[in-house]
Amino acid sequence: MHLILDRQELAKGNMVALTVEAPAIAAKIKPGQFVILRLNDTGERVPLTVALRDPQHGTITIIFQVLGKSTAMLGSLKIGDAIKDLVGPLGLADEFRKIGTIVGIGGGSGIAVLHHLLTGYAEAGNHLIGVIGAREKDFIILEDEMTTLCDRLLITTDDGSYGAHGLVTDALKSLVEEQIEIHLVIAVGPVVMMRAICQMTRLYKIPTLVSLNPIMVDGTGMCGACRVTVGGVTKFACVDGPHFDGHQVDFDELIQRNNMYTRDEKTSLLFSIRAG
Repeated sequence: MHLILDRQELAKGNMVALTVEAPAIAAKIKPGQFVILRLNDTGERVPLTVALRDPQHGTITIIFQVLGKSTAMLGSLKIGDAIKDLVGPLGLADEFRKIGTIVGIGGGSGIAVLHHLLTGYAEAGNHLIGVIGAREKDFIILEDEMTTLCDRLLITTDDGSYGAHGLVTDALKSLVEEQIEIHLVIAVGPVVMMRAICQMTRLYKIPTLVSLNPIMVDGTGMCGACRVTVGGVTKFACVDGPHFDGHQVDFDELIQRNNMYTRDEKTSLLFSIRAG
């Protein structure tokens, strides 16, 4: 059992941060790796990337958006409640090295993943430019943390309520037009956002890394649920990723697979609300 030590609601869009007691994971996990949790004996296995870790206090922090039944149940937990199973670290850790100027682009809960990834690149001595975006101001998360971490931070909102009016791709275009030499782009967020960024960076010939979080079950590569096509080859996000060359990912296939259970997930959530 893993006790919840802190709980915060971060944004208008049902975004929740839970700090969980997990000393063994906190001691070993690297930026970009993830965990799989199970709330109870009958619960499904939910993969979540760790946003923050504190090895000194033996805790990890996960940030997620309430979308389906399992995340709704997870989001309803309070300080002092416990998560039954928590397995990790899972996934391949990035090879953090000094590259030069890195533009990290995050949307939604992907901002939390991006922040943890960029800490690894910051420690390697890279120059970091952060771009975070959301539909409106109240959906922006971790602004203070990203401001502290990055050498420069750009914020965009779809409705213009905060930062620049537009999309994260508009911010990336403006950086390119400034003739900044960008050595790597890292994109984390909704799949359609990552696809749009990769389409743009392919034109600019900028290497691009994406963090994928497709449907997962066992987290060991045995079930095959998280398979993605990268460079024409089948990969498993849980053991071969979750980070891949964005220019090699078949995003159309990934979007189709991720949408397979959308209706079932909404139905399950609706029934759980009615039962509650």
